[in-house]
Amino acid sequence: AVVQANPTAGFSIITYTGTGDAGTIAHGLDTAPTMMIVKNRDVNDAWAVYHGRNTAAPATDYLVLNTPAATDDSAGYWADAAPTSSVFTVHDDHSVNADGEKYVAYVFAEIDGYSKFGVYTGNASANGTYVNLGFRPAFIMIKCSSNASTSWFIIDNKRDTDNEVLNDLTANTANLETANSNFLDFLSNGFKLRTTGAAVNGDGRTMIYMAFAEAPFKYSNAR
Repeated sequence: AVVQANPTAGFSIITYTGTGDAGTIAHGLDTAPTMMIVKNRDVNDAWAVYHGRNTAAPATDYLVLNTPAATDDSAGYWADAAPTSSVFTVHDDHSVNADGEKYVAYVFAEIDGYSKFGVYTGNASANGTYVNLGFRPAFIMIKCSSNASTSWFIIDNKRDTDNEVLNDLTANTANLETANSNFLDFLSNGFKLRTTGAAVNGDGRTMIYMAFAEAPFKYSNAR
């Protein structure tokens, strides 16, 4: 494997060749990753996603970045083994570890004040769920992991410079940008849903997210 790691940013890119058997791969981050995205570079396999706060036993589960599918269970992805401070584990699923095929893994660890990979529960209200990040976000991707037919929504502070943040792209489609009537607010220390839409704020639904800060390692100002 070839590891390019920046522990300060909590991000590494690893290329490796699959073996077809369960094994570990070094990630170079010095802390356990909270999110990983793996892609087979040789064939048209799915983009496999691990999210460390998705369920009570996230290493038994996986998501797929290029589809709207809900969380599924399979030991074939992460061998039911959570990442450690030095390695992550892949098993024998073709999307993560086919014998002789080449892969790339994008691995993320949380950095206080810079990144967070968490979960929240929707409430189906325009006075929506508030999520405390500990920083003002610049980029957020949200997926309803408990229900199928829900996209991976991407919002940011460059296409939307003021609240509400309304313009989204979807990682699992080739769709053009969509301008919503309501979505969410970027706040000085997190974000708050402003939509009743089930895909990001469905009542009782589980939503995972990845978020990065507007002003990393600094005290955020109110917007």
